[in-house]
Amino acid sequence: MRDNRPMQSPDTNARALELARALVRFNTVSENSNLALIHFIRDELAKLGVASRLTYNADKTKANLFATLGEGKPAGVILSGHTDTVPWDGQDWSVDPLSATVKDGRLYGRGSADMKSFIATALAHAPLFLDSKAPFAFHFAFSYDEEVGCFGVRELIADMRDAGIRPLACIIGEPTSMIPAIAHKGVYRYRCCVRGKEAHSSLTPQSVNAIEMAARVVGKLRDMAEGFERDEPRYEGFDVPFSTSSVGQFHGGIADNVVPRDAEFRYEFRDLPTADAGAMQAEIVAFARSLEPKMQRVAPESGFSFDTICEIPSFLGAEDDAVTRLAKRLAGETRVTQVAFGTEAGLFKGAGIPTVVCGPGSIVQAHQPDEYVSLEQLARCAAFMRGLAVVDELA
Repeated sequence: MRDNRPMQSPDTNARALELARALVRFNTVSENSNLALIHFIRDELAKLGVASRLTYNADKTKANLFATLGEGKPAGVILSGHTDTVPWDGQDWSVDPLSATVKDGRLYGRGSADMKSFIATALAHAPLFLDSKAPFAFHFAFSYDEEVGCFGVRELIADMRDAGIRPLACIIGEPTSMIPAIAHKGVYRYRCCVRGKEAHSSLTPQSVNAIEMAARVVGKLRDMAEGFERDEPRYEGFDVPFSTSSVGQFHGGIADNVVPRDAEFRYEFRDLPTADAGAMQAEIVAFARSLEPKMQRVAPESGFSFDTICEIPSFLGAEDDAVTRLAKRLAGETRVTQVAFGTEAGLFKGAGIPTVVCGPGSIVQAHQPDEYVSLEQLARCAAFMRGLAVVDELA
């Protein structure tokens, strides 16, 4: 890869900040529609003569946006980001989360770091991408519902495949402090519902205690977690260099003197890129099934059911991937990193697209009160985009 990085342009930095503030002001918490923001981006691109492809959720209250800058070129590099944010209920903010306040060298607001600043910076450089002499196109891929399970991007990738679009590479602008990240764990979340049989608590042999049965599976999850920590080969570079499992919610029972008929709990696995989350879940289901015969001798209708909340695959790139080498050069970095949080990278990689994660801001600020991205990070991202616009080779 070679690049001929242009001199810094204050105009693109200013435009990136202007657009970042505009995007932060849209309330795109995952429970809300993101259409106003998507239409804003669509309209900005339309001013440049760029058409956008929108793919929707089932009730058409949310959409992904995919756009190609450089139509006619044989393939392209994706710049990818999610448009939804987490809520701020109960958090102690010193500014309005939607105010897009700029002070002390920082842009404050929900989504400023995660990850509207990257989307805005890409959009600010659309004119440069259109004028680029690069032998490949540039694709914008902006998704919905990443924060709640990476749901939207699956539709976006399917639409891209159906349209015959085969990108060369993907750069996902999650907040990595502009250090290219080549790995993260997967996030697999499930709900387990237990049906037992209620009875007066003085007659427990005539009942199936749903909480107690659920607790046995919770205990199995804890045993597995201890096994990962004790036995799993370490993957150095992660804050926790082994897979984990944990229970996040537990509900059940209606009174102290009623054996509970129903219980429900939610749990997750965060698997290393070298581990198998499917096998982990299969082990839990098999253990639950092993408890059912004894339960059903008392109450044939009793048992366990499982629902998938989300399955976000782990990601494992490589430092010598062409897209990683490009990201390092454009970011001015000599190193790569691994991140603890999940992204859409595993889905793009699973679709056969070499992928790297690299974007402005830090995950330490994301999801927090007074979330912010520094203007220095925005400037670094802008320089990255300007350099990308003049790359003459991806090899």
